[in-house]
Amino acid sequence: MLDYLELEADLKEEERMVRDTARQFVEEKVRPTVGDHWIEGTFPTDLIAEMGELGFYAPNLDGYGLPNLSERAYGLLMQELEAGDSGFRSMASVQGSLVMYPIHAFGSDAQKERWLPALGSGERVGCFGLTEPDHGSNPAGMETSAERDGDGYVLNGTKTWITNSPIADVALVWAKDRSDDDTVRGFLVDTDTAGVTTNEITEKLSLRASITGEVHLDDARVEESAVLPGVEGMKGPLSCLTQARFGIAWGAVGAARDCFETARQYATDREQFGGPIARFQLQQEKLAEMATQITLAQLLASRLTDLKERGDLRPQHVSMAKRNNVRMARDQSRVAREILGGNGITADYSPMRHMTNMETVYTYEGTHDIHTLILGEDLTGVQAYT
Repeated sequence: MLDYLELEADLKEEERMVRDTARQFVEEKVRPTVGDHWIEGTFPTDLIAEMGELGFYAPNLDGYGLPNLSERAYGLLMQELEAGDSGFRSMASVQGSLVMYPIHAFGSDAQKERWLPALGSGERVGCFGLTEPDHGSNPAGMETSAERDGDGYVLNGTKTWITNSPIADVALVWAKDRSDDDTVRGFLVDTDTAGVTTNEITEKLSLRASITGEVHLDDARVEESAVLPGVEGMKGPLSCLTQARFGIAWGAVGAARDCFETARQYATDREQFGGPIARFQLQQEKLAEMATQITLAQLLASRLTDLKERGDLRPQHVSMAKRNNVRMARDQSRVAREILGGNGITADYSPMRHMTNMETVYTYEGTHDIHTLILGEDLTGVQAYT
């Protein structure tokens, strides 16, 4: 696998084990069928529990049976899963960073005891409800509301583009508390609650091997015990997104690396004009540039991890890595498809599948443009998007 500057030579034994376990899982369980799942628009739900058994959900958290691995081990896991398909990294990322992390960081003891072991094992599935039909890049404008009702709340509103929602047992819904000056709060909503529906979004042209849907709340009543007690305001959902974007920065490298390896192998095997196409200067230039861009993204992800592990990571650092690495994967997947020629448009090869997936990753959890403006504000002190 491409590791031109031998970054993985410095991995600890635990980190190598995580990398190898995830790589083997992808090779044996993902690659043989993911093309079919992508075509059919399905996700192999039978693998959810197995991913839990392997410790793929929030392995960088501690307690409640969670592995408490290093941030680098978590990044490597995301890299290997996305080398298989973005749908698998999304499943693990949403479950771990967007549902388990906020419960772990902001939940009550009872919430942690109820949900963390079950989510960590894959026995239960969670989803993260922030984006709304009219509020994507501006989540603070959310219209989903929570009204006090005796010893609980009544929730109304709609969340959309929610990974896992049609199969989720619990939805972490962010809503404005109308009884407390529209303060944003997180609510752990059992999806079998009366008034909750989770319709699936179909006919996607990207991230097809992933289950996506809505969370519609129509006078859905929850108890006070459903509220995350440890956070209020936009700090809650945004801190979760920082965790998930860290994983995306690593995951995108995996997708790009898989495209490179596929293209390199094809170039050395495919013969035209009496020899392998890898001998042509144009193909070598493409492969050299791909390897360079992937290596730069690996270095960025590695440095990001150093900052995170010593407690110096800022959200703006993550914005730079998410923005750069996803753009890189988006661009290089296209180059890999070019090297494969006409064969590259089939599901027999991964680059075009990765290429279409990257259109979603480029957009979700902060669009490329929004991350650009976050960096612009950090560099100039002037905010451009309000």
